[in-house]
Amino acid sequence: MKIKYSDLLKYIEKIFIEYELSKLHAKISAKYLIDADFSGVPTHGIARVSMYCMRIKKKLINPKPKIKIKKISPSIFHIDADNSIGMVAADIATDLLIKHTKKNGIILVGVKNSGHYGMSGLFAEKAAKKGLAIWCYTNAPPFIPPHGTTKPLFGTNPICFACPTNNIDEPFVLDMSTSSTNRGKLQYALKIGKKLEPGMAFDKNGNPTIDPIKALNGGMIAPIATYKGSGLAWMIDIISGVMTGANHSGKVKDPYNDLSGPQNVGHMFIAFKADIFLGNNYKKRIKENIVTVKKLPKKRNLLKVCYPGESKSKIKLKNKKNGVVVDPKILEDLNKTAQAVGLTIKI
Repeated sequence: MKIKYSDLLKYIEKIFIEYELSKLHAKISAKYLIDADFSGVPTHGIARVSMYCMRIKKKLINPKPKIKIKKISPSIFHIDADNSIGMVAADIATDLLIKHTKKNGIILVGVKNSGHYGMSGLFAEKAAKKGLAIWCYTNAPPFIPPHGTTKPLFGTNPICFACPTNNIDEPFVLDMSTSSTNRGKLQYALKIGKKLEPGMAFDKNGNPTIDPIKALNGGMIAPIATYKGSGLAWMIDIISGVMTGANHSGKVKDPYNDLSGPQNVGHMFIAFKADIFLGNNYKKRIKENIVTVKKLPKKRNLLKVCYPGESKSKIKLKNKKNGVVVDPKILEDLNKTAQAVGLTIKI
């Protein structure tokens, strides 16, 4: 059964409101999670709703945060998210970038005391559609061992970059973890009862495993490109954690299994107007850049070369028109989360 975007949005909003988020924060959070599903990335979407609600109920996420924005200079802002749900903190940061780049050209926003914010690419996409080039960084619970060690310390810390293309509705969005896969795929596999693909993860003893339980229980994921990926994960831990005042060095708490306190995730956002040097000539040059790649000889059986983010934009547009299929176990999990606070409606 396919579910309409508007129906799913209303349902997730109602769940978050029952878990004491404000109407505005519920709407923001629901939209980013649903957009992940409709973009073809269910690992970072509504499958995580029950986790956020569980942490709110246990007072590990603040449903009524008093978020503070410190203006360090006209181009630099520091946000204390007061342990808000991560999507809200990241959305505020993105809006700051969009607002202030119009006047100041380039903006830096650091965030501390936040939580997991879902899919980085959605915040980057929002900024790119407003004409910005943007980098988004966030750290995460330990899952990657530093090169030369056997213990996970860094998160699967994603690198995300976006910029406008000549099609304003389909920006270039590169959103990738610094590990061979992301933690969300393991959590999603666990929720829907599937095994992992071989080579995706390792157990706590460093042995390859296809069991998501073993991987998530003290296991690890290999970094991309061995020491290079490990170095990138370390870099993001410094940028997002050390520099913002958030947790770092393996201290970011697992949102599912560590209920000892708030996560205190850190984010860093850097953005500038993509056409700041070239004006209207930027669109011509970015089009030339993309067309050059697309005209290259293609591998056998490959019909089209896409730039990062292009296929997700098309998938989202198609799913918004036709609806999206949600795994029955995810729907069951959502309905249980709703029923736990007295909501009798189901999706």
